[in-house]
Amino acid sequence: MATSNILKELEERLPKDAKISEVKFEGSEIVIYTKSTDFFINAEGPVKEIVRAIKKRVEVRPDLSITVDPEKTKEIIGKIVPEEAGVKAIYFEPELGKVIIEAQKPGLVIGKGGETYRQIKAETFWLPKIERAPAISSDIVRAVRNLLHSEIDYRKKFLNKVGQKINSEIEILDKEKEWVRLTMLGAGRQVGRSCILVQTRHSNVLLDCGASPGSAEEPPYLDAPEFNIEKLDAVVISHSHIDHMAHLPWLYDNGYTGPVYSTAPVRDLSVLLALDYVDIMHKNGSKIVYQKKAVEKMVKHSVALDYGEVSDIAPDIRLTLQPAGHLLGSSQIHLHIGDGLHNLVYTGDFKFAPTRLLDPAFTDWQRVETLVMEATYGGQKNIFPRREEIEANFWDILDRTLQRGGKVVIPSFAVGRAQEMMVTIASKEGFNYPVYMEGMVWDATAIHTAYPEYLSKTLQRDIFRYGKNPFLSDIFKRVTPKERQSVIDSSEPAVIIATSGMLTGGPVMEYIKALASDARNTLMFVGYQAEGTLGRRIQKGWTELPMRGEDGRVRTLKLEMQIETAHGFTGHSDRSQLVNYVRRLRGKPERIIVNHGEPRRCMELARDLGRLSRAETFAPQNLETIRMN
Repeated sequence: MATSNILKELEERLPKDAKISEVKFEGSEIVIYTKSTDFFINAEGPVKEIVRAIKKRVEVRPDLSITVDPEKTKEIIGKIVPEEAGVKAIYFEPELGKVIIEAQKPGLVIGKGGETYRQIKAETFWLPKIERAPAISSDIVRAVRNLLHSEIDYRKKFLNKVGQKINSEIEILDKEKEWVRLTMLGAGRQVGRSCILVQTRHSNVLLDCGASPGSAEEPPYLDAPEFNIEKLDAVVISHSHIDHMAHLPWLYDNGYTGPVYSTAPVRDLSVLLALDYVDIMHKNGSKIVYQKKAVEKMVKHSVALDYGEVSDIAPDIRLTLQPAGHLLGSSQIHLHIGDGLHNLVYTGDFKFAPTRLLDPAFTDWQRVETLVMEATYGGQKNIFPRREEIEANFWDILDRTLQRGGKVVIPSFAVGRAQEMMVTIASKEGFNYPVYMEGMVWDATAIHTAYPEYLSKTLQRDIFRYGKNPFLSDIFKRVTPKERQSVIDSSEPAVIIATSGMLTGGPVMEYIKALASDARNTLMFVGYQAEGTLGRRIQKGWTELPMRGEDGRVRTLKLEMQIETAHGFTGHSDRSQLVNYVRRLRGKPERIIVNHGEPRRCMELARDLGRLSRAETFAPQNLETIRMN
């Protein structure tokens, strides 16, 4: 239905006394501004009927003329909301008719059955928006929220433009001649630079836009003839690891002005990692792919979606995100294309098993014609131990090292593995050794405390019902670069979690240099080490490492410390979990495309899934295009 027809039908269905001052698109949503206090308070019934008829999300907001004075509104909220809610800030977005309430316990601001929320709305005539204040102060969360708040006028115009484009009329003369195709712009038989272009006759959507681990010089193939940045309708980011989103700001630096969709935690974590990516480029003297201003542009054009929320992102494409179990806010991406023409699921990185941090990946997809799935551990021999064995091995390594007076150095990705380690360590009663954290680990953990609703149900229960937040344990100590030497020099046994996870740089290298010569110490890997990285080389047996000193000279570092790998802590699925995921899918795919894995693992998984599922399977290389319909 064309834009004008949608708005016309909506206006015809509104009550005559609704006193509508403005009706606008805001992305895939339609926003109604009203001068009627009665309609604003009691619009739920009429709006449900409208939504059922026009198949669009609709939100009613107050015209500014009916809202209570902001200072008076703050007083009213102060009286209505219980003190134990821990309200940290109240501010306003008058252009949107919203009052933002940031609280430590948002549930108390909403109230049982939403009664407190409704009372605020009824007494102030502002539309309340409730945000969780991080339990650990986060500069990133604050900066993102401040930027979105300060750019309200721009975002209102931007989202209206997006909405008009989404709802523009497209001409379909012959459904038989409609088509869908997928082009691998990265992650084809490789781990890294995930980037997939999905095209229809009418739309172009990019799924992820990442870099190769440790290399800014290997971006996605954005110079491919199939890709035209001027025709790009939307970008969807599955999660915030560098190999899935590091080149997203580059798009905004090179003319893209459209939306990027993800969950809210992925948006915030992507800002943290993208800013660090820029810093690393500067420090390493690498080619500068983009400046920090591009990261701000990324935020200004972000659209945060909840799991299960259905959103139109192009005239013929509808998006739904569901849990991937890989890291905070990570998503599988479902694209419903055309009027039932095709359904595609892109898993991104996923874990089809419970962890301390997250619940398993979602499988209840009603329709999946094409499945695009990762093969990081897709080889026949990539079988992990049971969770009990994984943790037993982890504790055995830790206990042996600490008891002999050594230090355990754990290279970790700032997002995901570090927090899994924290929750695992905090779960052991009586553990009282210090756990030092350096790099972005603390900042990433702070963002986790802002979005506990994305954590496992067990953690949510502990945090919300019992007030036990593992991230707030006293054993965890934040370390600054100035404090690093005191940790190294201390005779006290300890655990050190530091970035980077594959030893491609970062503070972990300084700990290895300082602690490598003492056989009491242990270097323990807990995450995937990509081919070509120093981490993979050490796992293969390297004991003499070339290290560049401050004077620029290269010296050999001999590793006397113990080298261990705690297999199974990865956020990826092993071979058994990958196969079980396909078996458990509610909608059985006709086609399975395997990516994000070393060549042999991709081909082995594609071959065996073809035998097991009877689906057509592919393990495409980069720049290959597959027609799906």
